[in-house]
Amino acid sequence: MSRASRGEAQRLRRARRQGQRELRKAQRAAGIQRQGHTTRPNRKSILQCREEEQQARSEAVLTHARLIRQQLPILQEEFSRIPDPRNPQLIQHTLNTLMVYGMLMFALQTGSRRRSNETLSAPAMRVSLQTLFPDLQSLPHQETLHRLLRRLDPLRLEAAHLALMRSLLKDKKFADHRVEGCYLIGIDGTQKLVRDQLPAEQWLQREVGAEGKKKTQYYVYVLEAKLVLSNGVSLPLMSEFLDYGKGDCEREKQDCELRAFMRLTTRLRDAFPHLAILLLLDGLYACGPVFDRCRDYGWHYMAVLQDASLPQVWQEVKGLGKLLGPEDRLEQNWAGRKQSFQMVNQIAYHWEANGRKHVTLNVVTCRETWEEIDENNQKVQRISNWAWVSDLPFSRATVHALCNLAGRNRWSVEEAILTEKKGGYGYEHCYAYNWNAMRGYHYLMHLGHLLNLLASFLGPLVGVVKERGTRGFLLWIRETLSGLWLCLEQLKERLDEPFQLRLLFPLPEFPTSTG
Repeated sequence: MSRASRGEAQRLRRARRQGQRELRKAQRAAGIQRQGHTTRPNRKSILQCREEEQQARSEAVLTHARLIRQQLPILQEEFSRIPDPRNPQLIQHTLNTLMVYGMLMFALQTGSRRRSNETLSAPAMRVSLQTLFPDLQSLPHQETLHRLLRRLDPLRLEAAHLALMRSLLKDKKFADHRVEGCYLIGIDGTQKLVRDQLPAEQWLQREVGAEGKKKTQYYVYVLEAKLVLSNGVSLPLMSEFLDYGKGDCEREKQDCELRAFMRLTTRLRDAFPHLAILLLLDGLYACGPVFDRCRDYGWHYMAVLQDASLPQVWQEVKGLGKLLGPEDRLEQNWAGRKQSFQMVNQIAYHWEANGRKHVTLNVVTCRETWEEIDENNQKVQRISNWAWVSDLPFSRATVHALCNLAGRNRWSVEEAILTEKKGGYGYEHCYAYNWNAMRGYHYLMHLGHLLNLLASFLGPLVGVVKERGTRGFLLWIRETLSGLWLCLEQLKERLDEPFQLRLLFPLPEFPTSTG
């Protein structure tokens, strides 16, 4: 097989870029606006001198610390309710100190327990942290935190996280990103850890390998609930760990996602009893028991409808689709794509023996087409098909918000989990094999991630995060705390100045209708 020469390859790349520019120009002329992508600028530092850099670093560290300090009273109130299982006569570090230390360990992305010990106990870092956070006047060893987490109920840590989320919701920090008056909550499962030996009895198990060479593998699986904003930002909210002992012992079945979903939604309702909720679900949850649970709790839902799911419903959709009028169709341009919606409402769905249970469903299908330049510098048309099922009726006025701002944003839950896995939060790192301690570190990680997400959309920090990227920004903060950039006396004077939490979340893109 012949290969193009270096000059030919460069010519093809230039031709492809030119073709892409011409395509974008033609799309703009046709009223099709491409969805923007935020990328870090590729340039030299915009800071001109050491004094300017010192000022920029100090302001970033101060703002980041003040945001965390503003939320600490809510968290500390919940921490104070946790019974301390240690011997009072042997306590050197308060429970509150250990919780704040564990939370900062993830907020600053210091890595494993060993690396966190080295990083946070370094003299310059220790003095900086103790100046910014008076609760850390005694800096503990990681083993001290580990021993405490082994004996604590980890759900008490999640209760602190939920208290902070309730405070933010009460202050309407995310109210502009509701859809149809509801807050979006996406639910998805993911694997956290996997081992060849059984570390604890709660781990799930499976058989892997080719026939005749199968072996037993043990793993931890978590069902995650995220608060999803209409612009695609996902905030950690709640976790439900699958537990081998919570399966169906009579039929020798271990725990599964559907069982965990029922437990998670029960806890979600107890934590937010009056919150208007629209669940974003993948195709696994498009089933009668899930629909029934949402109806009982007064929640709405948007679930992906796969081709092989709910054949009874698909039969109705295909039959009624031929009778749809103009009011049940919509064509529009959005995010650089042409979308064609078809809405089929009021479909009766029955399940269990003799159709004893039933619910009324609404289905929308979306066909998207767009053009792009392929690797051969040829203009090609791409097509994708989507389908969702919901209890909410679809109309020309609501289909964009329900599908593009709600249903499609379920992917942001997967992106948020990927960020926690690969973005420095150590989601897949085994901080402890003890079941309680492992979950405790998990909930502390979520607290650190939530605080960093709030910081990344804080007015004074938005430009810095855009310039450096989220992970680069946190590295910059960590380097500043561990160096000699800060004038600690000036920081002390400014820490107690009035501080307002003003979040600048970008708004979603609006469509242009074509018929």
